Amino acid sequence: MIRSYAAKSAKQSLQPFEYDPEALGPWDIEVKISHCGLCHSDLHLIDNDWNISQYPLVPGHEIVGTVSAVGSNVRNLNVGQRVGIGWQRSSCFDCEWCKSGEENLCAKQEATCVGHKGGFADSIRADSRFAFAIPDQLPSEFVGPLLCGGITVFSPLRSHHVDASKRVGIVGIGGLGHLALQFAKAMGARVTAFSSTPSKEEEAKKFGADTFVSSTNLKEMKSLAGTFDLILVTISQPLDWSIYLNLLRPKGALSFVGVQSQPVSLPVFPLIAGRKSIDGSNIGNRHEIEEMLKFAAENNVKPQIEVFPMQEINAALEKLRKNQVRYRAVLKN
Repeated sequence: MIRSYAAKSAKQSLQPFEYDPEALGPWDIEVKISHCGLCHSDLHLIDNDWNISQYPLVPGHEIVGTVSAVGSNVRNLNVGQRVGIGWQRSSCFDCEWCKSGEENLCAKQEATCVGHKGGFADSIRADSRFAFAIPDQLPSEFVGPLLCGGITVFSPLRSHHVDASKRVGIVGIGGLGHLALQFAKAMGARVTAFSSTPSKEEEAKKFGADTFVSSTNLKEMKSLAGTFDLILVTISQPLDWSIYLNLLRPKGALSFVGVQSQPVSLPVFPLIAGRKSIDGSNIGNRHEIEEMLKFAAENNVKPQIEVFPMQEINAALEKLRKNQVRYRAVLKN
């Protein structure tokens, strides 16, 4: 019997919920959960904003704990080992994307808490092939947000080959942005933080920004035309993205990891004239997650967190709804 917290219907507070897990499959592990991060995606699932939720819904996909049981085929993980489980719980392992190591692009992939019970619980059963050994240097309370927010920003920074030769802009200093600043800086880039909140300048520089720019200062924004190799957008609010497109150097990229609340409209001519590009990125593949955890451990990249007891889940969710968490919330059993 697994004890968890579930939403019984859309937009409802979570209630204690017990369920019998499915039988442990040959590739499965059972994990005793010590911590689970909260993500805005959990709110979207609770509210059924994406029309994919199934109730009773046990959210949670930033899971950290220790292995308590293993299936017959599991060789890479052992009972007692500390592991993390993120958004993705499975893939087909047979399509062109899986065979090329891009399981996060598999059309048949499943999410940890969509159609399955997630990590707001005392235990979970999951596919061992999507569970990741955690480096000893990373304290458990900091790991959960890395498994979702961390890999979401790390993957596009890697795919765009960010290093000491690159100038990178990060739009938004929140749950994703504060991690993006740290990763980009640790990769050696010259990093600029864009925010509409001037009071965040000191924090942004603490996280790794070399320069802070108020996005409402149009004169300063225009002075940066042709500066950046990559601008990573971590927010969902609609902005005048043509301004940011103008900030890119030739062959620069505007990359979205924050789900936009409105369609994005951009002029095509600057794309053609400067061979600029627009792209998006979802989480990351298994190899990237392993690399991200190792990189975070070696470079002291960690989220700024607020920790709540698991039984205070509704208070934590309400604070997240009000955008009062700085910058990631973590539940502790």
